[in-house]
Amino acid sequence: MPEDTVWTAPEGSWASSAGRRRNMQAIRSKDTKPEQLIRRLVHAQGLRYRLHARPLPDLRRTADLVFRPVKVAVFIDGCYWHGCPEHYAAPRLNAGYWSDKVARNMARDRDTDERLTAAGWLVLRFWEHEPSDVCADKIALTVLARRAAPEKL
Repeated sequence: MPEDTVWTAPEGSWASSAGRRRNMQAIRSKDTKPEQLIRRLVHAQGLRYRLHARPLPDLRRTADLVFRPVKVAVFIDGCYWHGCPEHYAAPRLNAGYWSDKVARNMARDRDTDERLTAAGWLVLRFWEHEPSDVCADKIALTVLARRAAPEKL
């Protein structure tokens, strides 16, 4: 867009400015730094997993790490997008839109947890601000424990 052109948000747009739009579009939905670090640590412990896979084929949602044989689905949630009780701060601009979006994300997260649990999966959720080594250790302990007791799956 030429610099002398003033950007105006289309009717009903979520973006308050062209700069905000570019910024929000640049935010990654997968392969975030916390996710990559946890993956490296889990991999270093000898565990193998599927990335960004659907735990259930008929559920159009993907987990960040999926351990299919032991039915463990891992999600690393961003503080803003998933409404972290410690770090979420409501936006000042276009607050209604963004607050509703985060509320929908949170409701979808709960629905995903319920559906996976009903199908016999164990869901592990971590916030992006949690120490990566602690998350990786919990994932490894959980997966190894489920491998050791396959009759409980």
